Amino acid sequence: MPPAMPTATATGLIVRGTDWSETSRIVTLWTREFGKVRALAKGGRRPRSNFESALDLLTLCSIVLIRKTGGGLDLLTEARAQDRFLGLRRSLTGLYAGFYVAELLGDLTQEDDPHPALFDEAVSTLSDLSAGTPPRMLRLLRFETVLLRELGYAPQLESCASCRGDLGPEGRWGFSPAAGGVVCGRCRVTPRGWQPLSRAAWLGLRQLADDAAWREVPSATRGELRPIMDGLVAEHLGHRPRSGAYLRDDS
Repeated sequence: MPPAMPTATATGLIVRGTDWSETSRIVTLWTREFGKVRALAKGGRRPRSNFESALDLLTLCSIVLIRKTGGGLDLLTEARAQDRFLGLRRSLTGLYAGFYVAELLGDLTQEDDPHPALFDEAVSTLSDLSAGTPPRMLRLLRFETVLLRELGYAPQLESCASCRGDLGPEGRWGFSPAAGGVVCGRCRVTPRGWQPLSRAAWLGLRQLADDAAWREVPSATRGELRPIMDGLVAEHLGHRPRSGAYLRDDS
């Protein structure tokens, strides 16, 4: 008799789902315990099952998995919804913001690479977006900052990301996603994607990385930070996120 497959419990966020058959679905979950997981939910499309409609996109659920040690899909045997973030459904802009969080978690992370702090930040972000506070764009900027930091892509802010020297006079600072951060005036035409960077935006980037100060980033500064973050995300993702085109500020 073959040995029993290991069973595990976890808390996961549904970030993607596709129909597999008339009765089953394949879901991608971002879990606190295991990172990104792809699993087959047999019977997941049946009205009455062990999943109780917990497989909808952007649902936080407690799950039971049979982990496959030799690769392939895990088997999802049970899921119970903990939070559906219903406030996201009150507006298209809120729902698209949620889709954006799910897209980044699904596309920018690797399977079986857990980051508990990122999981907590994602859940906190969806809770805040559902509640409508703080302003939507500020909340997404903070989420992206934590996402990039947790994955090892935090931008260089204290010295030139191109030449590693001092930043020099403020008026000549720039930002380059390709270089990985702030670029001094001497290197401003070297890295692709260079754009001017004000001192206010530089301070805003530092605030976003601060667990206490990020909520204080001024509204005027957020407008300059949005294209900077868009460039950073696209640089590491390899393309512009599809849902990013539908993001709107509410401040």
